[in-house]
Amino acid sequence: MIKKEKFHIEYVFDKVSVRSLWNHLTTALGLSSWFADEVHISGARYTFVWSKEREEAELLDEKPDVRIRFRWRNEDDVDYYFEFLLHHIELTGATALEITDFAEPDEKADAIARWDSQVKVLKRTLGI
Repeated sequence: MIKKEKFHIEYVFDKVSVRSLWNHLTTALGLSSWFADEVHISGARYTFVWSKEREEAELLDEKPDVRIRFRWRNEDDVDYYFEFLLHHIELTGATALEITDFAEPDEKADAIARWDSQVKVLKRTLGI
């Protein structure tokens, strides 16, 4: 089994409310506007649907308006997760979204490109 590498990507959002961005990262309606075609939430279980593919994730940790962490339920290694972290950039007043994820070394570039593409949709959804 190939060990996955942890990576972080940061995206800057100018002139966006933290509450609006947070809702897009944590609610079924918000996540289905940019992350998946459909999202269903039942307790700590999130079901993401893309075309005919379904993936389930478990909510591991949440600090409202700051951080939310998930683990794919089909992931064998409990150390792998994906996380959205928000923080304020003092100098500019903007909000940064830091995404932490894991990928196999030869798939890391594709994973980053996928996040870039999805965050582009998120920014468009937020009117940025």
